[in-house]
Amino acid sequence: MSDSEAERRSRLLSVKLAALVSQHLGSDSSYTHESCALGTALVTDDAVWILVDGDASRALGPALAWASKFARPLHLVVENHSGVLARRASGFDLPISVWHVDETRLLSAIAEPQGEPPTPPATHVAFISDIADAGAEPLVEWGVVVGEVRGLEICRVVDDENTGEARIEVGIGAHDRETFALVHQERPIHESIASVAETVGAHRVQDAPFHPYNHIAPERFARWTAMRTPSALGFVSLTHVDPPTPRTNVKDSVPCVAIGEDGSGRTTAVVFVHGIDLDVVPFAADAALQHSCAEVMIVARPQDVVSSLRMMANASLKTTTFSSLS
Repeated sequence: MSDSEAERRSRLLSVKLAALVSQHLGSDSSYTHESCALGTALVTDDAVWILVDGDASRALGPALAWASKFARPLHLVVENHSGVLARRASGFDLPISVWHVDETRLLSAIAEPQGEPPTPPATHVAFISDIADAGAEPLVEWGVVVGEVRGLEICRVVDDENTGEARIEVGIGAHDRETFALVHQERPIHESIASVAETVGAHRVQDAPFHPYNHIAPERFARWTAMRTPSALGFVSLTHVDPPTPRTNVKDSVPCVAIGEDGSGRTTAVVFVHGIDLDVVPFAADAALQHSCAEVMIVARPQDVVSSLRMMANASLKTTTFSSLS
Protein backbone atom coordinates (compact mmCIF):
# COMPACT_ATOMS: atom_id res chain seq x y z
CA MET A 1 0.00 0.00 0.00
CA SER A 2 1.42 3.39 -1.01
CA ASP A 3 1.67 6.31 1.42
CA SER A 4 -1.24 8.08 -0.27
CA GLU A 5 -3.39 4.94 -0.12
CA ALA A 6 -2.49 4.45 3.54
CA GLU A 7 -3.38 8.05 4.32
CA ARG A 8 -6.71 7.72 2.51
CA ARG A 9 -7.44 4.48 4.35
CA SER A 10 -6.65 6.14 7.67
CA ARG A 11 -9.04 9.00 6.93
CA LEU A 12 -11.82 6.59 5.98
CA LEU A 13 -11.34 4.63 9.19
CA SER A 14 -11.41 7.82 11.25
CA VAL A 15 -14.68 8.89 9.63
CA LYS A 16 -16.14 5.43 10.21
CA LEU A 17 -15.17 5.35 13.88
CA ALA A 18 -16.43 8.89 14.43
CA ALA A 19 -19.80 7.93 12.95
CA LEU A 20 -20.05 4.82 15.12
CA VAL A 21 -19.05 6.63 18.29
CA SER A 22 -21.36 9.58 17.60
CA GLN A 23 -24.24 7.18 17.04
CA HIS A 24 -23.49 5.54 20.37
CA LEU A 25 -22.73 8.64 22.46
CA GLY A 26 -24.74 11.26 20.61
CA SER A 27 -23.86 13.71 17.86
CA ASP A 28 -22.80 16.39 20.34
CA SER A 29 -20.01 14.26 21.82
CA SER A 30 -16.54 15.76 21.60
CA TYR A 31 -13.39 13.83 20.82
CA THR A 32 -9.97 14.04 19.27
CA HIS A 33 -8.60 11.81 16.54
CA GLU A 34 -5.44 9.88 17.35
CA SER A 35 -3.13 7.92 15.06
CA CYS A 36 -3.03 4.25 16.05
CA ALA A 37 -1.19 1.40 14.36
CA LEU A 38 -4.13 -0.94 14.95
CA GLY A 39 -6.38 1.19 12.73
CA THR A 40 -7.59 4.45 14.18
CA ALA A 41 -8.60 5.88 17.56
CA LEU A 42 -10.75 8.55 19.14
CA VAL A 43 -10.22 9.93 22.63
CA THR A 44 -13.11 11.46 24.55
CA ASP A 45 -13.06 13.08 27.98
CA ASP A 46 -13.72 9.75 29.66
CA ALA A 47 -12.76 6.95 27.25
CA VAL A 48 -10.52 5.69 24.46
CA TRP A 49 -12.12 4.18 21.36
CA ILE A 50 -10.00 2.04 19.01
CA LEU A 51 -11.24 0.69 15.68
CA VAL A 52 -9.15 -2.28 14.55
CA ASP A 53 -8.52 -2.52 10.83
CA GLY A 54 -8.38 -6.13 9.62
CA ASP A 55 -7.72 -9.24 11.71
CA ALA A 56 -8.51 -8.40 15.33
CA SER A 57 -7.79 -11.81 16.86
CA ARG A 58 -4.68 -10.60 18.70
CA ALA A 59 -5.57 -6.94 19.09
CA LEU A 60 -6.46 -6.80 22.79
CA GLY A 61 -2.92 -6.63 24.15
CA PRO A 62 -1.68 -4.00 21.68
CA ALA A 63 -4.85 -1.96 22.30
CA LEU A 64 -4.32 -2.05 26.07
CA ALA A 65 -0.68 -1.06 25.64
CA TRP A 66 -1.53 1.87 23.35
CA ALA A 67 -4.47 3.10 25.42
CA SER A 68 -2.61 2.94 28.74
CA LYS A 69 -1.07 6.39 28.21
CA PHE A 70 -4.55 7.97 28.47
CA ALA A 71 -5.56 6.19 31.71
CA ARG A 72 -9.19 5.91 30.60
CA PRO A 73 -11.61 3.05 29.92
CA LEU A 74 -10.98 1.24 26.63
CA HIS A 75 -13.64 0.59 24.01
CA LEU A 76 -12.36 -1.84 21.39
CA VAL A 77 -14.32 -1.80 18.13
CA VAL A 78 -13.83 -4.76 15.77
CA GLU A 79 -15.42 -6.47 12.80
CA ASN A 80 -14.19 -9.98 13.61
CA HIS A 81 -13.22 -12.17 16.58
CA SER A 82 -15.31 -10.02 18.92
CA GLY A 83 -16.42 -13.04 20.98
CA VAL A 84 -12.85 -14.17 21.68
CA LEU A 85 -11.79 -10.62 22.53
CA ALA A 86 -14.73 -10.18 24.90
CA ARG A 87 -13.79 -13.40 26.68
CA ARG A 88 -10.18 -12.32 27.04
CA ALA A 89 -11.13 -8.81 28.12
CA SER A 90 -13.14 -10.27 31.01
CA GLY A 91 -9.91 -11.69 32.40
CA PHE A 92 -8.60 -8.24 33.38
CA ASP A 93 -9.35 -5.95 36.26
CA LEU A 94 -9.61 -3.07 33.80
CA PRO A 95 -12.58 -1.18 32.27
CA ILE A 96 -12.66 -2.79 28.80
CA SER A 97 -15.64 -2.94 26.47
CA VAL A 98 -15.58 -4.86 23.19
CA TRP A 99 -17.93 -3.83 20.40
CA HIS A 100 -18.84 -5.65 17.21
CA VAL A 101 -19.49 -3.59 14.09
CA ASP A 102 -22.73 -4.68 12.40
CA GLU A 103 -22.74 -2.58 9.23
CA THR A 104 -23.39 0.88 10.73
CA ARG A 105 -24.24 -0.20 14.28
CA LEU A 106 -22.23 -1.03 17.36
CA LEU A 107 -23.28 -4.18 19.18
CA SER A 108 -21.93 -5.15 22.57
CA ALA A 109 -19.79 -8.25 22.01
CA ILE A 110 -20.78 -11.46 23.76
CA ALA A 111 -17.96 -13.51 25.25
CA GLU A 112 -17.47 -16.64 23.20
CA PRO A 113 -16.92 -19.89 25.12
CA GLN A 114 -13.67 -21.64 24.46
CA GLY A 115 -13.80 -24.23 21.73
CA GLU A 116 -12.99 -27.87 22.39
CA PRO A 117 -9.97 -28.97 20.33
CA PRO A 118 -11.03 -31.64 17.83
CA THR A 119 -9.97 -35.26 18.18
CA PRO A 120 -7.84 -36.49 15.28
CA PRO A 121 -9.30 -39.27 13.13
CA ALA A 122 -8.18 -42.79 14.00
CA THR A 123 -6.59 -43.02 10.55
CA HIS A 124 -4.31 -40.13 11.50
CA VAL A 125 -3.52 -41.43 14.98
CA ALA A 126 -2.38 -44.68 13.38
CA PHE A 127 0.68 -42.86 11.98
CA ILE A 128 1.99 -41.74 15.38
CA SER A 129 4.15 -44.83 15.86
CA ASP A 130 5.56 -44.46 12.32
CA ILE A 131 6.56 -40.86 13.04
CA ALA A 132 8.27 -41.87 16.29
CA ASP A 133 10.04 -44.83 14.68
CA ALA A 134 11.45 -42.52 11.99
CA GLY A 135 13.09 -40.25 14.57
CA ALA A 136 10.60 -37.39 14.96
CA GLU A 137 8.52 -36.59 18.04
CA PRO A 138 4.78 -37.19 17.50
CA LEU A 139 2.51 -34.43 18.73
CA VAL A 140 -1.20 -33.75 18.43
CA GLU A 141 -2.27 -30.10 18.47
CA TRP A 142 -5.83 -29.00 17.75
CA GLY A 143 -6.56 -32.37 16.20
CA VAL A 144 -3.59 -32.32 13.83
CA VAL A 145 -1.00 -35.12 14.07
CA VAL A 146 2.51 -33.85 13.37
CA GLY A 147 6.09 -34.86 13.87
CA GLU A 148 8.50 -32.34 15.40
CA VAL A 149 12.23 -32.16 15.93
CA ARG A 150 13.06 -30.05 18.97
CA GLY A 151 9.92 -28.02 18.49
CA LEU A 152 10.04 -27.65 14.70
CA GLU A 153 7.35 -29.43 12.72
CA ILE A 154 8.90 -31.52 9.93
CA CYS A 155 5.90 -33.64 8.92
CA ARG A 156 2.17 -33.93 9.41
CA VAL A 157 -0.63 -36.35 8.64
CA VAL A 158 -3.09 -35.16 6.01
CA ASP A 159 -5.89 -36.60 3.91
CA ASP A 160 -5.11 -36.99 0.23
CA GLU A 161 -7.24 -34.46 -1.65
CA ASN A 162 -7.99 -36.98 -4.40
CA THR A 163 -8.39 -40.32 -2.63
CA GLY A 164 -9.26 -39.12 0.87
CA GLU A 165 -6.74 -41.56 2.32
CA ALA A 166 -4.56 -40.46 5.24
CA ARG A 167 -0.83 -40.11 4.58
CA ILE A 168 2.26 -38.41 5.99
CA GLU A 169 3.70 -35.38 4.23
CA VAL A 170 7.27 -34.31 4.98
CA GLY A 171 8.30 -30.66 5.09
CA ILE A 172 8.13 -27.44 7.09
CA GLY A 173 4.88 -25.78 6.11
CA ALA A 174 2.44 -26.56 3.30
CA HIS A 175 4.61 -25.27 0.44
CA ASP A 176 7.68 -27.11 1.66
CA ARG A 177 5.68 -30.33 1.99
CA GLU A 178 4.41 -29.97 -1.57
CA THR A 179 7.91 -29.36 -2.94
CA PHE A 180 9.39 -32.21 -0.92
CA ALA A 181 6.77 -34.60 -2.28
CA LEU A 182 7.59 -33.66 -5.87
CA VAL A 183 11.35 -34.00 -5.44
CA HIS A 184 11.36 -37.13 -3.27
CA GLN A 185 8.21 -38.92 -4.43
CA GLU A 186 10.01 -42.23 -4.91
CA ARG A 187 11.70 -42.19 -1.51
CA PRO A 188 10.18 -44.24 1.35
CA ILE A 189 8.48 -41.93 3.82
CA HIS A 190 10.37 -43.44 6.78
CA GLU A 191 13.70 -42.54 5.15
CA SER A 192 12.50 -39.03 4.33
CA ILE A 193 11.46 -38.31 7.91
CA ALA A 194 14.68 -39.75 9.31
CA SER A 195 16.83 -37.71 6.93
CA VAL A 196 15.06 -34.43 7.68
CA ALA A 197 15.03 -35.15 11.41
CA GLU A 198 18.79 -35.67 11.42
CA THR A 199 19.43 -32.49 9.43
CA VAL A 200 17.11 -30.33 11.52
CA GLY A 201 18.32 -31.75 14.82
CA ALA A 202 21.91 -30.76 14.04
CA HIS A 203 20.87 -27.09 13.84
CA ARG A 204 18.31 -26.85 16.64
CA VAL A 205 20.77 -26.75 19.52
CA GLN A 206 21.43 -24.04 22.09
CA ASP A 207 23.64 -21.17 20.82
CA ALA A 208 23.95 -22.71 17.34
CA PRO A 209 24.96 -20.38 14.47
CA PHE A 210 22.05 -18.80 12.65
CA HIS A 211 20.21 -21.14 10.31
CA PRO A 212 16.60 -21.17 9.05
CA TYR A 213 16.01 -24.40 10.98
CA ASN A 214 16.79 -22.74 14.32
CA HIS A 215 15.22 -19.41 13.37
CA ILE A 216 11.72 -20.85 12.91
CA ALA A 217 9.53 -21.42 15.99
CA PRO A 218 12.13 -20.51 18.66
CA GLU A 219 9.38 -20.46 21.31
CA ARG A 220 8.67 -24.13 20.59
CA PHE A 221 12.35 -24.95 20.95
CA ALA A 222 12.21 -23.24 24.35
CA ARG A 223 9.23 -25.39 25.33
CA TRP A 224 10.99 -28.53 24.12
CA THR A 225 14.03 -27.59 26.21
CA ALA A 226 11.99 -26.81 29.32
CA MET A 227 10.02 -30.04 29.09
CA ARG A 228 13.28 -31.94 29.46
CA THR A 229 14.43 -29.90 32.46
CA PRO A 230 11.20 -28.65 34.12
CA SER A 231 13.07 -27.95 37.35
CA ALA A 232 14.67 -24.96 35.57
CA LEU A 233 11.25 -23.30 35.85
CA GLY A 234 10.41 -24.72 39.27
CA PHE A 235 8.23 -27.63 38.16
CA VAL A 236 8.46 -31.38 38.58
CA SER A 237 6.82 -31.90 35.18
CA LEU A 238 5.84 -29.98 32.06
CA THR A 239 3.32 -31.33 29.58
CA HIS A 240 2.47 -30.01 26.13
CA VAL A 241 -1.16 -28.84 25.76
CA ASP A 242 -3.27 -27.18 23.10
CA PRO A 243 -3.17 -23.38 22.86
CA PRO A 244 -6.44 -21.43 23.21
CA THR A 245 -6.66 -21.07 19.43
CA PRO A 246 -5.04 -23.15 16.69
CA ARG A 247 -1.79 -22.08 15.10
CA THR A 248 -2.42 -21.15 11.47
CA ASN A 249 1.12 -20.91 10.12
CA VAL A 250 4.06 -23.13 11.03
CA LYS A 251 6.59 -20.44 10.17
CA ASP A 252 5.05 -17.65 12.28
CA SER A 253 6.38 -17.18 15.80
CA VAL A 254 3.33 -17.48 18.06
CA PRO A 255 3.11 -18.45 21.75
CA CYS A 256 2.85 -22.11 22.68
CA VAL A 257 1.62 -23.68 25.90
CA ALA A 258 2.52 -26.33 28.46
CA ILE A 259 1.11 -27.20 31.87
CA GLY A 260 3.59 -27.19 34.71
CA GLU A 261 3.01 -29.13 37.91
CA ASP A 262 4.90 -28.42 41.12
CA GLY A 263 5.64 -30.75 44.00
CA SER A 264 2.29 -30.09 45.66
CA GLY A 265 0.33 -30.93 42.52
CA ARG A 266 -0.58 -27.33 41.75
CA THR A 267 -0.74 -26.59 38.03
CA THR A 268 0.34 -23.49 36.12
CA ALA A 269 -0.25 -22.52 32.51
CA VAL A 270 3.23 -21.98 31.09
CA VAL A 271 3.35 -19.93 27.90
CA PHE A 272 6.50 -19.68 25.81
CA VAL A 273 7.04 -16.66 23.58
CA HIS A 274 9.90 -15.19 21.56
CA GLY A 275 10.20 -11.50 20.77
CA ILE A 276 8.09 -8.63 22.07
CA ASP A 277 4.51 -9.88 21.79
CA LEU A 278 2.08 -7.34 23.22
CA ASP A 279 -0.78 -9.84 23.15
CA VAL A 280 0.94 -12.61 25.09
CA VAL A 281 -0.66 -11.73 28.46
CA PRO A 282 -4.27 -11.97 27.18
CA PHE A 283 -3.28 -15.14 25.30
CA ALA A 284 -1.72 -16.63 28.43
CA ALA A 285 -4.70 -15.77 30.63
CA ASP A 286 -6.94 -17.44 28.05
CA ALA A 287 -4.72 -20.53 28.15
CA ALA A 288 -4.99 -20.64 31.93
CA LEU A 289 -8.78 -20.42 31.68
CA GLN A 290 -8.82 -23.17 29.07
CA HIS A 291 -6.81 -25.56 31.24
CA SER A 292 -8.32 -24.55 34.62
CA CYS A 293 -5.14 -23.05 36.04
CA ALA A 294 -5.17 -20.22 38.57
CA GLU A 295 -1.63 -19.13 37.74
CA VAL A 296 0.27 -18.18 34.61
CA MET A 297 3.99 -18.19 33.87
CA ILE A 298 5.22 -16.47 30.71
CA VAL A 299 8.65 -17.68 29.62
CA ALA A 300 10.40 -15.01 27.57
CA ARG A 301 13.78 -13.46 27.05
CA PRO A 302 14.31 -10.71 29.65
CA GLN A 303 14.63 -8.04 26.94
CA ASP A 304 11.20 -8.96 25.59
CA VAL A 305 9.35 -8.28 28.86
CA VAL A 306 8.50 -4.61 28.33
CA SER A 307 6.65 -2.38 30.77
CA SER A 308 3.32 -2.75 28.92
CA LEU A 309 3.41 -6.49 29.50
CA ARG A 310 4.07 -6.03 33.21
CA MET A 311 1.16 -3.57 33.38
CA MET A 312 -1.15 -6.15 31.82
CA ALA A 313 0.19 -8.94 34.03
CA ASN A 314 -0.57 -6.84 37.12
CA ALA A 315 -4.12 -6.23 35.87
CA SER A 316 -4.81 -9.87 34.97
CA LEU A 317 -7.22 -11.81 37.18
CA LYS A 318 -4.82 -14.75 36.85
CA THR A 319 -1.66 -14.51 38.92
CA THR A 320 0.92 -13.87 36.20
CA THR A 321 4.70 -14.06 36.48
CA PHE A 322 7.57 -13.90 34.01
CA SER A 323 10.48 -16.29 33.80
CA SER A 324 13.38 -17.06 31.50
CA LEU A 325 15.46 -20.07 30.53
CA SER A 326 18.61 -17.97 30.09
